Amino acid sequence: MTARHPAPGELDPIETASRDEIAALQLSRLRATLQRAYDNVPHYRKAFDAKGVHPDDLKSLADLSKFPFTVKSDLRDNYPFGMFAVPRTQVARIHASSGTTGKPTVVGYTKNDIDTWADLVARSIRAAGGRPGDMVHVSYGYGLFTGGLGAHYGAERAGCTVIPMSGGQTEKQVQLIQDFKPNIIMVTPSYMQVIIEQFERQGLDAKDSSLKIGIFGAEPWTEAMRRDIEARAGIDAVDIYGLSEVMGPGVASECVESKDGPVIWEDHFYPEIIDPETGELKADGEEGELVFTSLSKEAMPIIRYRTRDLTRLLPPTSRAFRRMGKIVGRSDDMMIIRGVNVFPTQVEEIVLAHQALSGLYQVHVSRADKLDQVEIHCELKPSDAAAADRAAIGDWVQHRVKTLIGISTSVVVHAPDEMERTQTGKARRVVDTRPR
Repeated sequence: MTARHPAPGELDPIETASRDEIAALQLSRLRATLQRAYDNVPHYRKAFDAKGVHPDDLKSLADLSKFPFTVKSDLRDNYPFGMFAVPRTQVARIHASSGTTGKPTVVGYTKNDIDTWADLVARSIRAAGGRPGDMVHVSYGYGLFTGGLGAHYGAERAGCTVIPMSGGQTEKQVQLIQDFKPNIIMVTPSYMQVIIEQFERQGLDAKDSSLKIGIFGAEPWTEAMRRDIEARAGIDAVDIYGLSEVMGPGVASECVESKDGPVIWEDHFYPEIIDPETGELKADGEEGELVFTSLSKEAMPIIRYRTRDLTRLLPPTSRAFRRMGKIVGRSDDMMIIRGVNVFPTQVEEIVLAHQALSGLYQVHVSRADKLDQVEIHCELKPSDAAAADRAAIGDWVQHRVKTLIGISTSVVVHAPDEMERTQTGKARRVVDTRPR
């Protein structure tokens, strides 16, 4: 039932509204959100007062730039319930991160918030080509944070049949895909690579499976990886964006008919692009850090949340809302190597450009005698392993990295199945052992 284009009447009216209509809705919802945050969240009252602003100061959308940012540490400092704008008894669900980097980050939802979330993920699935009756295999994690449950609720809301799988148990992933024949999979792109490998390990061709659409998110990925996955799995690979602090998956999603960057659901989230160093607002089309303000959340309104994701805002195409460019990286994932800014996705583009290499890679960074050392690990495709000249391939990667990125590296080309695989979702792309 998957579709390449929406049929008349399938879209929500706001998806085809004029910019004036969208802006009027945003302004109304933004005023209400700022007031809700100021009246009910002590952190926001204190932050607004410290900045010398009040919700009444918002006369236009541009006035939002007068208000303070929210960062992840604000959420941790108010752990566990300090960011809620409703009594705890009205919170229908709470998600908490693992807290491996400090106090957990907590987010919460009212029943209305969950309804909105389900609607937006359903809208995202429809944008990807999904329709009622489709079968959706959900391999996003169902654990502490929001991916799996958000995808699950949205797929059910879209009228699909859900196969909840979560990450890991890769052999079983393939078995269920073969047995139940879903036409849509929701998963991280790096774990999709692992699933494709498992097909091949079992003597199967992923292109022969029932899958037609992959809805991929939760980590930066490149156009090169899109092409690789589409070719190996015989599917349309579309990008979904979300982060738990703002809602979860479904803040933005790509349309299958254009595949030109995720459409931001601007009726519920207001985007800005800022200079990551100065915090100054940047114009549409300029690269910078993505900032989101929620427009309809009840339990936990979020004001100007700094995502650390680097992208730009693009004009509308398939829908009336603006798009975001593909996330090129995160400001906190950026490596500074001997004065050069390096993102893992830059390495990914190079590795995937060689026909004998799979999309698996890791960047190992160390320091010897006060000098940063970089070692890139990549892996041969099984089909090319026997005939491959590893030394020549390593030299090729090394030369391309030097030419295109501007750093000197050593390269290790592994045999198939030698490198670390993700078994849960997101791949570990950087191993940085430099002293902190």
